[in-house]
Amino acid sequence: MAITNKDIQHIAELARLNLATEEIEKFTNQFDNILNYMDRLNQVDTNHVSPMSHPSEMINAFRDDIVVPSIPTETALSNAPERDENAFIVPKVVG
Repeated sequence: MAITNKDIQHIAELARLNLATEEIEKFTNQFDNILNYMDRLNQVDTNHVSPMSHPSEMINAFRDDIVVPSIPTETALSNAPERDENAFIVPKVVG
């Protein structure tokens, strides 16, 4: 399927873009290259290829959950500009 300058102008109008003549030519060539590549991909025989949910193998990147001692509350709050016993005091964000 060949794409024309008229097609690019129509797409630009839908996107509310004002394209110069050079840009229309450039986009026409780029869209045409993309569509030609898609045609090449459509010619590949995929009858014996099982469908995939993801292009690469999914591997869980999480580490094992290991319980370790936490930072002491006093250390965590030591540089807080304002605090209330065991909590930070922060400015109200939602009215």
